[in-house]
Amino acid sequence: MERRYILLVAPLAFALANWLPNELFAEALQEAKVTQVVQDVKVVPQGAAARPVGVNETVGQGNAVQTGTQSRSELTFRDQTITRLGEKTIYTIGGGRTIELGSGQFLLYVPKKKGGATVKMGPVTAAITGTTVVGNVSPSGVVEFTVLEGTARVRLDRFCQCMLVVAGQKVTYDPITMRLENPVEVDLQQQQSSPLISGFQQLPSTPYMNVEVERQRRAAAGTGGAELDSAARAAGANSAGSASPDQFMHAFNSLVVRYPRDQVCDLVATAVRLRPDLAPQIVVAAVTGYQPYQPVRGYGKDYKEVVGKKEMPCDVVQCIVDAAVAAYPRLTDEIYNAVLTAAPMLRDCIGEPCFPRNEFVPPFIITPLTPQFPTPAPPVSPEHPPTTSG
Repeated sequence: MERRYILLVAPLAFALANWLPNELFAEALQEAKVTQVVQDVKVVPQGAAARPVGVNETVGQGNAVQTGTQSRSELTFRDQTITRLGEKTIYTIGGGRTIELGSGQFLLYVPKKKGGATVKMGPVTAAITGTTVVGNVSPSGVVEFTVLEGTARVRLDRFCQCMLVVAGQKVTYDPITMRLENPVEVDLQQQQSSPLISGFQQLPSTPYMNVEVERQRRAAAGTGGAELDSAARAAGANSAGSASPDQFMHAFNSLVVRYPRDQVCDLVATAVRLRPDLAPQIVVAAVTGYQPYQPVRGYGKDYKEVVGKKEMPCDVVQCIVDAAVAAYPRLTDEIYNAVLTAAPMLRDCIGEPCFPRNEFVPPFIITPLTPQFPTPAPPVSPEHPPTTSG
């Protein structure tokens, strides 16, 4: 009897251990403290009239915060997620880890390893994890969403459209065409002058944003381009662009194993821009360039290196994949598949890709209920009687 009792309690304890953190995360975005108020800022409680709100007041789930002309506000959640609101903005605290922007401008910072968050902007939904983003919903229904650091997966659920948006990219939803446009590059340095950044205290993610600003600068300069050309010539080619696949990959492999880790993503982006036809091979070479250990019992989310017995953290792997996808989004699916084929244990690092090539999901065609009965042939015109062979 005693043994049976232990066996019943153990699964219960295990279930509670797995359930509690998710519940704690789910509650984290249900209540926020107002940490800054500039001019006209009001709270709109459920079923009540709007009233002015002050610093240190708490806003709960289902309530909205509304800003007036030339006004702004900042809300801080219990897990240190920060939301900043621009002028003429209506922002509602949803359930779980979901927040809703009715209209206006916002900045959202979600700390890393805090469970992520979902932002609903009309028909558009963005899933973010450890990311800083800005967005705008205009009265006309146009939605703009920009990633300042980290990544986001933006979906148009009504049409099952989805895309990956990385740091330095903006995606726009057009209510006339009713689809998400392809991501475009934005100047991250210029974004720093936004009132949602410069008009408040420094964000905890400022160092990450600075890294992305520098990375964008290096990408514009074509970091690694000259070195790839030189390595390609050493492999017998005239240039990186004209090299055969074997020559180019030989040149890339000779560089990636000795490239500074904080610039590997830039090298990957440059290589993919030069040779998009080799994008999957380039990413696999970058991720596996250090000859990782074979997976062992308890193998976690980090990719092991033989050299120095160090680790390649998940964020580096994700950075490599994101850099390649941003350089050539059409091959998103091929890039993900190549990495997961070469290193299946990295699935937890890079997550699931969005539907590739920014296309609508093909419609599902229902097959006939009685496929055993062939479809009758169309009627034959008397002028064109059927012909027989033989």
